[in-house]
Amino acid sequence: MAHKDKDPIIKEFFILGINSNGKQFRPSDWSERLCGAMSCFQQGEGRNAHLQYSHYVRPILLNGIRSVVVNEKLRLIEPLAYHFVVDFAKDNDLQVVDACLLPEPNKKKI
Repeated sequence: MAHKDKDPIIKEFFILGINSNGKQFRPSDWSERLCGAMSCFQQGEGRNAHLQYSHYVRPILLNGIRSVVVNEKLRLIEPLAYHFVVDFAKDNDLQVVDACLLPEPNKKKI
C-alpha cells in the first residue's frame, strides 16, 4: 500500500560509511559521489543551471560518519535507482540502518 503524502512519518534508511567490521569506507567522498549519480540539473540556462541532489538520496554527516539517507519512496518512483543504491551498500558491505523522520512535537497539523 502506497503512503499518502500527508503521512507524517517519512520512512527512510541510512547507508553508513562504515562496513560490518566498523572500518571506514573509502574514498572519503563516496557519499557525494553516490548521491551525484542520483542527482539532476535544476532547470535554468547557462550559468543558472546547477546540479541538485535528489530529495530521495542525499548525503549527510551522521555522528561524524559520512552517510547517505535514502527515502523509501524511491522504490515506488524509480525501482532501478532504488536497487542501484541498495546494491551499492550490499556490494561494499556498508551498514544500513532503518529510520523515520517524526514531526516536530510543537508543529501544528494543517
